[in-house]
Amino acid sequence: MRTIKKTIAVLSLGVLSACSPGENAEVPEAEPAGSSHVDIGGHVVHFSAQTTDNLALEVAQTYNISRNPYSAMLTVSIIDESTNRSVSGDVSVKTVNLTGQMKDVSMRRIQDQEAIYYIGVTDVANMETLIFDISVRPDGVDRSSQVRFKRQFYTN
Repeated sequence: MRTIKKTIAVLSLGVLSACSPGENAEVPEAEPAGSSHVDIGGHVVHFSAQTTDNLALEVAQTYNISRNPYSAMLTVSIIDESTNRSVSGDVSVKTVNLTGQMKDVSMRRIQDQEAIYYIGVTDVANMETLIFDISVRPDGVDRSSQVRFKRQFYTN
């Protein structure tokens, strides 16, 4: 019986030592954060998504947005490269999660002093990843450009 216990102990130590990284082991680097803007020729589209509980209270109140860890807010702005100023345009979004479930995100235009941006809110679950397909057509431009990005949300 002692021999079996010793054998199990030695095998366990061998397995554990094989699992631990050595002194010279390479540590993988974290994935870089995804881009938060894209050049669409003459304009730059900036985009971000976050849970609404991260909004400052006065911002949430001003724009009538419920602060909630189970709500994600998409923000999109269009910057004219020649003037470096935000401009109006048509912005729409189709959003799905990784299981293909469509998420309703209606975008609305916000103008705050000199800035113009578009926001939309949708429900999210903990660890849910959303894929945002954004269609952007700045005023005065004939065709729309497509922007796609994905974000995972943590609600706990």
